[in-house]
Amino acid sequence: MAEKTMTQRIDLNELKSGGFIKQTQKDLFTVRLKVPGGRITPEKLLKIAEVAKKYSRLGYCHLSFRQSVEIIGVHINDFDAVVKELATVGQKVASCGPRVRVPTACGGCEYNPNGIMDTQSKALEVDEKFFGTPCPHKFKMGFSGCPIDCTRTREMDLGFQGVVYPVWSKDLCNGCTLCAKACQEGAIVSDKEGRPMFDESKCVYCGDCIRACPTDAWKDKKKGWLVRVGGKHGRHPREANEVANFLPDNKVNDFIDATVKWYKENGKPKERIGSCIDRVGLEKFRKEVVGTLVKSS
Repeated sequence: MAEKTMTQRIDLNELKSGGFIKQTQKDLFTVRLKVPGGRITPEKLLKIAEVAKKYSRLGYCHLSFRQSVEIIGVHINDFDAVVKELATVGQKVASCGPRVRVPTACGGCEYNPNGIMDTQSKALEVDEKFFGTPCPHKFKMGFSGCPIDCTRTREMDLGFQGVVYPVWSKDLCNGCTLCAKACQEGAIVSDKEGRPMFDESKCVYCGDCIRACPTDAWKDKKKGWLVRVGGKHGRHPREANEVANFLPDNKVNDFIDATVKWYKENGKPKERIGSCIDRVGLEKFRKEVVGTLVKSS
């Protein structure tokens, strides 16, 4: 009997869970790297390029849809060397399988004029605390800094989108009507004297009125996160349910922790949390996770 290949003698699922994904080519793997929030230093990029040039037998990298860098065509015999060389700049390998994945994030308020919340810091914090936590199936999280929602939190198992509640001060308003012109939702219209009339039912809490106001008549009353749960793409997409609004920044980790625990208690193996919610009911999730946390906020 012919000798088995290297990949036939190992557990491919175990390798995949560690970030080494089998390719169609014999004994070659994609090595998925850990890039929380899509942020990476030039030093790490240079080292990744150096390692890829040295060990990729196909000669290229791939940027995944979830902000990771993947080195394509690494032979199984080179795994240890790849990991060791990447570690010299602190670059880690990601993971796959039934566990909490690396969170994605947009630029947030750090440098994006539309940003309301600090997505990058939160993504790093969440990654440090929750990455790799076992779950019934894959569990993806994302952070968007504003309602433009570049991170597509509607497609996440758990998504957080920055929102800001605007309030208007009559004494500071000069009647310029710029806020009404800036509002793309029609939530603000001007009366005959130029004073704004606010229809909260149309507001998406983007803060455009605040940024447009030249006299600071519009200010933020509060900021926080709009929380969505149960989203996924794939063969059978599911749009996430909105379950909380204006969740304080300091409650995000508590919300994630409670959600993951609920998922472990209620989810079946290989069942995404959205499918779990469809099976047991959204109200059960609202009662057992959202109720306590939002009330305590």
